[in-house]
Amino acid sequence: MRNKRFIIAIAGALGFGLIAAVSVSRYLASARTLGPETIKVVVTKLDLPVGTKLIAEQLTTVQLPSDSLPAGNFQLPEKLIGRVTLNSIAANEVITEKKLAPEGTSGGLSAVIPDGYRAMTVRVDEVVGVSGFINPGTVVDVVCVIQPPENSKSKDTISKIVLQNIKVLASGQNIDRPKNDRDTTTVKSVTLLVSPEQAEKLALAGAEGRLQLVMRNSVDQQDEQTNGANRRSLLTGETMSPTSETVAPGTQPKPAPVRRPAPHPKPVKTDSQTPKDVTRTSVEVFTGTKRTTVEFP
Repeated sequence: MRNKRFIIAIAGALGFGLIAAVSVSRYLASARTLGPETIKVVVTKLDLPVGTKLIAEQLTTVQLPSDSLPAGNFQLPEKLIGRVTLNSIAANEVITEKKLAPEGTSGGLSAVIPDGYRAMTVRVDEVVGVSGFINPGTVVDVVCVIQPPENSKSKDTISKIVLQNIKVLASGQNIDRPKNDRDTTTVKSVTLLVSPEQAEKLALAGAEGRLQLVMRNSVDQQDEQTNGANRRSLLTGETMSPTSETVAPGTQPKPAPVRRPAPHPKPVKTDSQTPKDVTRTSVEVFTGTKRTTVEFP
């Protein structure tokens, strides 16, 4: 009797266990069905700098949700072999078409030069290179200090901005932007991205005068029209303007203070000034036939 009850208890436990296992299996199957669909995409195994020519050892594939993937991704690593990166790509980052140069582009600096532009290198020192703060991706203006032509009226040396809003492609041999923009590197040359016409002006300016690079905010895209500076304009001084103060990007500069003329001083009375006449009281006195006048203060 006891063995029969024991067998029934074991059979019941096995039955409940089987029911629980089937229920969990069905729940997991439905969860996978209702979850986001995943597809296989190509990502990088390690950090890749600008101008890197991709090889198979740098690539791998992972399963990611299809609704969160960027456009232009790749599913097969074979399609990326030999392509060149236009931007820095971090490890485990999805590779897209926008981050790659056109097919057939060679690696290195030439991969980051857009159609219709040229890369031109100028010699710099610590002063010309803005104390080493000019890195790839920085935007600069080019100032030339040059002697005027012989037939010009003025013989004074003139300083003039010859190129504006020029992007720096490379700092020395480095074409990749540093991870920390506060890091400074002293280099002997800087490579600029210019059009063919700008390349001609830059070559002439470097041959005829001295070049100076001026760093500017990359958000500021406005060109400034200036007359240049010579000795005469340098010695005339400069009026105070709001731009002389440091203004944070996105804020309005403080207005220049209004200078009002000083009030005229009030006249001071001195002893030399003639006092006004004082009115006195007079009385006529008759003594017999004699008349006299007596004045009272």
